[in-house]
Amino acid sequence: MNVQAPSAGLGALLRSARRGAGLTQEQLAGLSTISVRAIRDLEQGRVQHPRKDTIRLLADTMRLSGTHRATLELAIDSTSVGSTLRNLYGVELAPPPAPLRPLAGRRPELRALTGLLAAEHERLLTVVGLPGVGKSRLAQEAALHFHAGAQTPVLWVAMDRTAEEQTGARHRPQSALVSWVRSLISQGGNVDELAAVVREKPTLLVLDGYDAPHGGAGSGLLSLLNSCERLKVLITSRRPQQALDGRLLPLAPLPVPEAVGPEPTRAEQVGSESVGPFHPFHPLTSAPVRPPCDASPAERPAVDLMLSYVSHLRPDLLPTESVVATVTRICHALDGLPQALEAAGSWLLLYSPEQLLEIVRSTPLALIDGAAPPLPGSGPALSGLLADTVRDLNPRLARLLRAVAPLTRPWTVDAAARTLGLPPTAAARDVHALLLHGLLRQLPAAAGPVGGPARFTVLNLVRQLVPCQATFAPSRRPAQRAMPTADTPAPAHVLV
Repeated sequence: MNVQAPSAGLGALLRSARRGAGLTQEQLAGLSTISVRAIRDLEQGRVQHPRKDTIRLLADTMRLSGTHRATLELAIDSTSVGSTLRNLYGVELAPPPAPLRPLAGRRPELRALTGLLAAEHERLLTVVGLPGVGKSRLAQEAALHFHAGAQTPVLWVAMDRTAEEQTGARHRPQSALVSWVRSLISQGGNVDELAAVVREKPTLLVLDGYDAPHGGAGSGLLSLLNSCERLKVLITSRRPQQALDGRLLPLAPLPVPEAVGPEPTRAEQVGSESVGPFHPFHPLTSAPVRPPCDASPAERPAVDLMLSYVSHLRPDLLPTESVVATVTRICHALDGLPQALEAAGSWLLLYSPEQLLEIVRSTPLALIDGAAPPLPGSGPALSGLLADTVRDLNPRLARLLRAVAPLTRPWTVDAAARTLGLPPTAAARDVHALLLHGLLRQLPAAAGPVGGPARFTVLNLVRQLVPCQATFAPSRRPAQRAMPTADTPAPAHVLV
């Protein structure tokens, strides 16, 4: 801690909180592992800028919550709840965190979400989808549009504190307020104090990563909405929240062109590894293919995203038809999942696109956590999050997923009903649930005079996980697969 000019405000608040908890300085030191001298210096105002973790530890020890805790944390920066709220609702309205990169695709989804935010009667929205699909990034873009257009403050609350620290959000002026709101929501606390703060003020509250079981948090959130008529809440979640009403927006992986061009010939692979025999069929439909460059930009955001990684990491490769076809196949194998594409792209420093394609066809889970080792405290890797999503399914949905996972060709609800011996309505209910969890991709209906029924397929990455969890045991990670080397690429494997 830095010893500087006195700060009586923080010292008086800490002393009052300690006495309110019925603790002496010695008792507080023993319970918190903070030294008696450090506590004495804080209370006497000898420390102007203590570490925030120190104050949080003391607050935890004294079991402070609500405005008492928020006021103590805000006093670290010589401010107050009142001044923070004035900043939040003043002329310079609080914006959401600034994005680090442009939004990849998602224009239809962004229009839908911003339109709902602008609608007066829509006050609770939930974007739900698979880990790594881009829920937070879409919510961030929508919140930026809403903030700029409606001139409404945005209180962005990362429910995972690790995610907040990685984005630097904890250092924003309203960080103590954010910590307080996170605590109230995650622990299902009394939201009356928060309702008194928001009251009639127009506010967008974003709860990013509202995933874990929250007990009474759902009822508290609904109570908050009922108390604050001009409050809107936007949630991102990996699974639908049963206790919450409101509008649900499922977010699917990025579209990938339905057709994939022919495998590159050996003459087109000068200086790169062979990728095996020619397979002139689409990996999902077994239909004749056409070159992927025929697809419109709206049909290929995943391909464009992956090509951006190729251009940055392998500037020696030109976007020839052969390269684009290979990249399109990689996107198919990784389901157009943005985080998986980014992680796989990091391996381009080691592998050629053709080698990368061979690996994602045989062992895609070996690539989706990225080439760099995880940082300490960075949270679960994508493969673990996907495995958790599959593992957490209830037995009825798990049975359906196990039944349809081996099917690499598209299937219908009626086909699933026949396979499991279920009434079509029951099968439709369960297919709908798997769609909301993000485990299926819906494909265009079969051609016909009046159009055929909707068709579905299990995401390839999910299909890889189902055999690893055939009994859905509580394993937190998928089975580890050996990573092929650059000199010995994986054997060819076709997704048919």
